[in-house]
Amino acid sequence: MKHIFYIITFLISFNNFGQEKFKIKQVETKSWKSIYYLVNEKGKTIKELDTAKYVISLNDDRYRYFAVFMIKGESGWSAIDRSERILFKIYNTSFGEPTPDEIIENKIRIVDENNKIGFADYKGKIIIKPQFEIATSFHKGKAIIGESCDKIPWDKHAKEEDCHHYSIVCKKHGYINDNGEILQIGDFSFEEIQKKIKWKAPEMY
Repeated sequence: MKHIFYIITFLISFNNFGQEKFKIKQVETKSWKSIYYLVNEKGKTIKELDTAKYVISLNDDRYRYFAVFMIKGESGWSAIDRSERILFKIYNTSFGEPTPDEIIENKIRIVDENNKIGFADYKGKIIIKPQFEIATSFHKGKAIIGESCDKIPWDKHAKEEDCHHYSIVCKKHGYINDNGEILQIGDFSFEEIQKKIKWKAPEMY
């Protein structure tokens, strides 16, 4: 019975460890190499991250439940908790530029291996599984989605892989609620849906 108690206590402690807020402290060396540290809310350094593994950090100075990194050997942006566990991949908002999504209305866009979009909450829990071809951030509890979408290059290139900037054009548009339920989808333009639900882009965009 005592052993069971110890196991339960350990699991609770481990779960709380992963759920505590932290921030990334970045220190640049004389050789222009950045060293990253995990710092808890008391200002204490939890650990130093492996600079050979964590390539690029795009984190502000706020305490959060996960941090955003480009990790060697991993595609795209990865969200890690303070145990360095990869929680999910974060949606990049602009083709050809390093712009991971931000937390808006306590949600952040995530992607799966097929580049389908879903959402996680600010604590790092996946709340809407990736399933949409394209999806905006939420505004007043609603987000616009698109179906049957194509990437249209901004310029002509000899090869498709040479192009890094695209616009997304979809044949169908609709919108979802906070639970990921599709409230409407059809032969509507983005502007029609935007007007109907009074959706506004975040100021950062």
